[in-house]
Amino acid sequence: MIRGSCLCRRVTFAVDGLINGLSNCHCTECRKAYGSAFGTVAICKKEDFKYLSGEDLISSYKQTERVNRYFCNHCGSPLPIKEDCDSLIGIPAGLLDDNPKAKIREHIFVKYKAPWWEITDKIPQYAEWSTESSPANRKDITPPGVN
Repeated sequence: MIRGSCLCRRVTFAVDGLINGLSNCHCTECRKAYGSAFGTVAICKKEDFKYLSGEDLISSYKQTERVNRYFCNHCGSPLPIKEDCDSLIGIPAGLLDDNPKAKIREHIFVKYKAPWWEITDKIPQYAEWSTESSPANRKDITPPGVN
């Protein structure tokens, strides 16, 4: 079990399963949402994820037709992205209290990276989605508007 929490520790959650990987996302939206050069996201299966406390403190911002950004309305921490149309959860990796036992596997959306940030590691880089993470290539995702 991997536990996580927001900054004020009022919203807590657990992953009872594996973190399928970590990605550094350099898209403009993640940079803004995380207030950093990129957002590191831990991916897990929806059925392995559950909130333990603080669900009543979760607020959201509708970013796009498909994506809502969730945050703790007490401390402002970004929270996991959990959408009806997707079988995976994207957890801001900084929220994890326990070792996810996973490593960064990719940099995605690097064509939008902050101009002041230089990627110096040897981790694979993708201009947009990687082949593995692209919604178009995933069979476990429901396209927007399809229920």
